[in-house]
Amino acid sequence: MSRRTGEVYRVDWLPGTDVLHGTCHCGAEHTAEDPVAMWDWMLAHPRGHELPGDGS
Repeated sequence: MSRRTGEVYRVDWLPGTDVLHGTCHCGAEHTAEDPVAMWDWMLAHPRGHELPGDGS
């Protein structure tokens, strides 16, 4: 029996581009052209989810 964590990661491809748009389970969003960079960002949660100047 597998346990569900309730964490949902979503990556969408933006048609007509090489850009991926990712949404982490915490609601943070990120874009990248490299799929490995996208998953590294998501799986590094919460490190890297702060935006410059947002006070977090």
